Amino acid sequence: MESTLPTWRCVLAVVAHPDDESFGLGAVLTALRDAGADVSVLCLTRGEASTLHGVPGDLTALRAGELAAAAEELDVGDVALLTYPDGALGDVDPEELTEQVVDAARRTGADALVGFDLTGVTGHRDHAAATEAAVRAGDVLGIPVLGWTLPLTVATGLREEYGAPFDGHEEAEVDLVLTVDRERQLRAVRCHASQAVPGSVLWRRLELLGDNEHLRWLRR
Repeated sequence: MESTLPTWRCVLAVVAHPDDESFGLGAVLTALRDAGADVSVLCLTRGEASTLHGVPGDLTALRAGELAAAAEELDVGDVALLTYPDGALGDVDPEELTEQVVDAARRTGADALVGFDLTGVTGHRDHAAATEAAVRAGDVLGIPVLGWTLPLTVATGLREEYGAPFDGHEEAEVDLVLTVDRERQLRAVRCHASQAVPGSVLWRRLELLGDNEHLRWLRR
């Protein structure tokens, strides 16, 4: 099991919703920046179908602004926010999604991609669809793809405490365990005021993970 990220020039994070780059990948993106990589984000939906609504207003507009603010906190240089339907990303033509990722990777000069694990981690089909597109794009471009995951013990704990459909992996199936600094991630999370509601499973997950994040190679 590795504990150090490879040296990359630019990494493109491929996510389904505004907040995935912060709640899920925030500490990983900080680690990539600290390792010398420029970081960009491609977000495929505007998150308009969220069941959380911590502040008043139209979610489509709110979440676009939250993503922009969070990206600034994470020191993300390029953010592309697309308009595929939230909750129905799995119904979009897979080749179309792949082309979007390929185009964004070429535009930003990415030499690696990062996303959620192929399980989707949280049980949301959109997460899995976004990562599937990233893996196909990695095949087209011939670049590696890393997937953020949870240890099985953490996923099981969250399922038992919250009834939330989290997926995780046994230690033997995890390729990298990073010691992370969550300062930037927590600032970015707070930018997503419509989603970072008190008592949500997000905070418990961070507590259980401590200062470690777990990643798997989806394409080497």
